[in-house]
Amino acid sequence: MQKILLIEDDITLGNGIRLALQNASLQITLCHTLTEGRNVLDREHFDLLILDINLPDGSGLDLLNEVRKISTVPIILLTANDMEMDIVTGLESGADDYITKPFSLAVLRARVNAQLRRNISAKPACTEIDDFQFDFDRMEFRKDGQLVELSKTEQKLLRILVENRGQTLSRTTLVDWIWTDGAEYVDENALSVTVKRLRDKLEDTPSSPKYLKTVYGIGYTWAVK
Repeated sequence: MQKILLIEDDITLGNGIRLALQNASLQITLCHTLTEGRNVLDREHFDLLILDINLPDGSGLDLLNEVRKISTVPIILLTANDMEMDIVTGLESGADDYITKPFSLAVLRARVNAQLRRNISAKPACTEIDDFQFDFDRMEFRKDGQLVELSKTEQKLLRILVENRGQTLSRTTLVDWIWTDGAEYVDENALSVTVKRLRDKLEDTPSSPKYLKTVYGIGYTWAVK
């Protein structure tokens, strides 16, 4: 079953979209605020996001920017008008499509199905590195064939490092990308703790890591052999 997260503050419209899209093979999770949406995204994986731009606690564009730092999941924007700036900003930030209100539910259904088909065909197999198998979509992580349980924060860190392996990412960049819940201040010690826990779970010798390496004075990298 494929899963869609819909964030729409208009309760009547949101329920209408959910009823129009949901079927035996498609599950719709409806949220009415950015806060609700962020909380759900922290717990679940989705195959498509549908984001209203104008929400009571912020802009769907903010969540779009946050998601694009860690995921390529297809995103469709809903906007109450066809203001060119909103459309351009959304597309340049990584949105895959946009629909202006009012719209036909039949058109929305067709756009949604197109993005889901594209996502299935473009979805890569799980990442295999030496004795590791990382499936970020299913949130399954294996070392030597054995499942490794990772926290949500550890998963985010691992994905960013693996998808940018061979590149050094600064501590500031990693903090900004991982802790996207709107907190004004995150102690960088939280990153050090997350790195240590991830090494303890993945490295044969955590004190002398082979993969998750520290680049002193800068940050961390997933080493390429």
